[in-house]
Amino acid sequence: MNMDLGDTRLIVDACKNAGCLRNQAAYILATAYWETARTMKPVVEAFWLSENWRQNNLRYYPWHGRGYVQLTWKENYRRAQERLGIPFAEDPKLAMVPEHAAKILVTGCVEGWFTGKKLADYITLKKSDFFNARRVVNGRDKADQIAALARDYDRALEAESYGVADAKSIPIPEAKPKIHKPLTESKELIGGVAGLVAAFSAFLEQVDGNTVALILGALALGFIANRLYARRQGAR
Repeated sequence: MNMDLGDTRLIVDACKNAGCLRNQAAYILATAYWETARTMKPVVEAFWLSENWRQNNLRYYPWHGRGYVQLTWKENYRRAQERLGIPFAEDPKLAMVPEHAAKILVTGCVEGWFTGKKLADYITLKKSDFFNARRVVNGRDKADQIAALARDYDRALEAESYGVADAKSIPIPEAKPKIHKPLTESKELIGGVAGLVAAFSAFLEQVDGNTVALILGALALGFIANRLYARRQGAR
């Protein structure tokens, strides 16, 4: 399929903006290709005839078919107006503006404006029922031909990696080495030692000299052991 024909790229962008799956976008493109007589340009109903003919022969004039898919009847123009915020009911010709027509085509198929059937009723991640998806727009009219077109567009979109985003590398923060502080540098320990010193001073007043010597020796050994432990931790 020619992915640069007419407004194909515009419609693809509209599909992406609406979050359409690749197979859903393929069917939307196939519908537009068929409904616009293979031009991928907005067309007016009975475009080969005059405006005077449409005025005299179409009972829903001036809200007759326009766009990539034939938006018809005033109530449908009003629905599009309410949904998209564009005054189609007051100025039906706005439906021929490519950007507006693309939104009507895509949103209408996704939300089921045209027949009450939604694209997701037939086309999902698990199935691509391109034949019955024609019910979204016009019963089963030309369903075989449009299904074949949808398969071609699906392959073309797959070749372009539709819906596949580039993977972004997420930087992993560098792990900071864990620092083991010697016990003597701990604020909590220092506070505790101060309390112990005060208590120990009071205790010394109650014991004899030999007991004091034993206690001081034990404290000295504890201090030495603590320093040796701190050095080993710092060397790791």
